Amino acid sequence: MIAVTGTGAPPAVPTVGVEEEFLLVDRRTRLPVERAPQVIEAATGVLGDQVQNEFFPVQVEVCSRPAERIDDLRADLAHLRSVVAGAAADAGCLLVASGTPVLSGPGPGPVTDNPRYRRMAARYAGVLQGYDGALCGCHVHLGTAGRGQALALCNHLRPWLPVVQALAVNSPFSVGRDSGFASWRTVQWSRWPTVGPAPVLDEAQYEALADALVECGVLLDRRMIYWYARPSEHVPTLEVRIADVNADLDTVVLLAALLRGLATVLLGEIEAGRPAPALPGGVVGAAHWQAARTGLSGEGVDPCTGRHAPMTALVDRLVERAAPGLAAAGDLATVESALARLRRLGTGAARQRRALQRHGGRLAAVVDHLAELTVAVP
Repeated sequence: MIAVTGTGAPPAVPTVGVEEEFLLVDRRTRLPVERAPQVIEAATGVLGDQVQNEFFPVQVEVCSRPAERIDDLRADLAHLRSVVAGAAADAGCLLVASGTPVLSGPGPGPVTDNPRYRRMAARYAGVLQGYDGALCGCHVHLGTAGRGQALALCNHLRPWLPVVQALAVNSPFSVGRDSGFASWRTVQWSRWPTVGPAPVLDEAQYEALADALVECGVLLDRRMIYWYARPSEHVPTLEVRIADVNADLDTVVLLAALLRGLATVLLGEIEAGRPAPALPGGVVGAAHWQAARTGLSGEGVDPCTGRHAPMTALVDRLVERAAPGLAAAGDLATVESALARLRRLGTGAARQRRALQRHGGRLAAVVDHLAELTVAVP
């Protein structure tokens, strides 16, 4: 149990929301299947704009409402998964939460019939890898007072994100093979421009850089700023984009609560004038690469010192750092319980590999394991 000390007024706790991207796979072949239009049409009657298309028609995205209570977020996400999974079943497919397709058929596969996606496919044709590139993430939105505060929070949060990423690894398999990474999605995603740790910027610097990236043709538009954390272009939030989508809902809730707890602490320090940590970008990038490779089982980079330390120890430091914010939100016990459960059961990547061993090396059984877990409510 983490002890929380202090006699001051509790810090202000931001709202939190989550976007989850899922794969649709054929019930018989377990290969990605282009049925997103049917699934989305069926689910929209219940969910409205909380269900949306994604880059490939083998993907579906759901978006929670902003939540103040973590239990409300959990209930919203469980409802979204249940409705979309039902629509997928009616379309003869399974809803699967995995950062990469475990299995994938031949051929490039079309992008979703959307003008923006078609323009992206034309401009970045060399980046696309067919449905092997149908990458699914989990994005956590932290409520802020505006872009300036979002960027300040981004600067302070930046060194801690590899530790959070290590908890969320859930893409060891791709194209029917073991990638050797816990999060192969991270490696595949890095092919796109701007993917990586966010630079340290104030609002004026952000505006100038965002405009320049679009004007020079690196990006199609500002929505293609794919830093691991970025200010949203359409809502007043900081969007954290380092996590693989996870089949285990407890893991998603853990990530959201941890990030909000840490953000609560950091926003107080920002208001008090404390500067952001000065960890070099190269070190932060290396820490993300290591988190993608080994998840919780390897070494990480201490956000305060830049020195190597076991990732499990860094997770403990993260919880300790976030504890006042977790307590203010009423989430400390939830996080401690979910973290103990994750350590007992393993990360999503570890559980996928165990499922493969348990079923005699049949990757189709891994897909079935993921599909079952995606709609299970712990």
